[in-house]
Amino acid sequence: MRLRVGTFNVENLVTRQRFGGAQRFGDTAAALSLFNFPQADQRDAVEQSLAVALEDDKRQMTALAMAEGAADIWCLQEVDSLASLQAFFANYVHRISDHRFGHFALLNGNDRRGIEVAFAARRDLIMPAGVTVTSHADATYGDLEVHDSALAEAGIKRADRLFNRDCLMVEMGWADRALTLFLCHFKSMNNGSDDGRAATLPVRRAEALGVTRIIKRHFGPGWRDANWIVAGDLNGFREAIGPRGALQDEGPSGIEPLLDNFATDPLATLPQHDRWTHFRRWWSEAEGVLREQHMQLDHVLLSPALAAANPAPRIDIIRRGQPYRVPLDPLNPDRSIAMLSRTADRYPRVGWDRPKASDHCPVVVEITVP
Repeated sequence: MRLRVGTFNVENLVTRQRFGGAQRFGDTAAALSLFNFPQADQRDAVEQSLAVALEDDKRQMTALAMAEGAADIWCLQEVDSLASLQAFFANYVHRISDHRFGHFALLNGNDRRGIEVAFAARRDLIMPAGVTVTSHADATYGDLEVHDSALAEAGIKRADRLFNRDCLMVEMGWADRALTLFLCHFKSMNNGSDDGRAATLPVRRAEALGVTRIIKRHFGPGWRDANWIVAGDLNGFREAIGPRGALQDEGPSGIEPLLDNFATDPLATLPQHDRWTHFRRWWSEAEGVLREQHMQLDHVLLSPALAAANPAPRIDIIRRGQPYRVPLDPLNPDRSIAMLSRTADRYPRVGWDRPKASDHCPVVVEITVP
């Protein structure tokens, strides 16, 4: 059985124009900062109108990226409800894609903003009775035996919930084979602040180790021989691609428990400069310089059995939904606005910074399920 399995952080697929209180989404905050509204209800009305207009452009591009990826199964991150997930597929994806999706799954996790991991698969891929969904949002550090001194020093207790969102287990069974997916969205790096990555690394390491414990407990001694995939935005990278394609050793990522003698990352078969799914450009206060990096945050990790059956799988990283400010070729030394604005391998109406499909690129891996 051939399957195309994709992961995509769709960046705030939500039914709100705010996360709560005064915390607005970045897409609306810039324009609103230019205006002074004497009454709060006026500002709210303008903000809502602006959010709807921007969201329509963005979701057309998100759907284009998913249609281009042509996955049979999507593991999605940053979706706030089952209703918004179903509406997005019905009104955007299905107007563009050659596939029709169903089997939608989203369970409430632990994210304080209410953005969850979600699942969707082709309607004709499997019967509804063949899909079972299990949440691990209630699992604690103690339950999975991943608490350590670094977490204790950060004030995290054994009884605290481990996963910042969830580890959503989706079991799919056919007459002659089975596939189990573990959908994850690990702890973020605090938006690229200088010390954010190091400060949050112990949490990601515990999440990664927790996933390995769940897999070993679920499958028992035969876990290496089972067909399973860990997919999602793991917010961890061990190497980054700097200007002119220079590889930068970033040290521990936190996701080593999944990568070291456990699962296989098929993107490791690509040229090093092509292993990226996210780009960031930020001012480093510590160094007093502007920095930029391409990195791989998004992963489709294969079990030993799947990796053995698929030594060289087809991999598609869809980048046409990225805004023009993102250099699509890390090897090109010219990062000028003049050059980037002429790099036209983008979807219609993509902007310099927005609108865009997402701040992440979808990754699709085509495999044979033995």
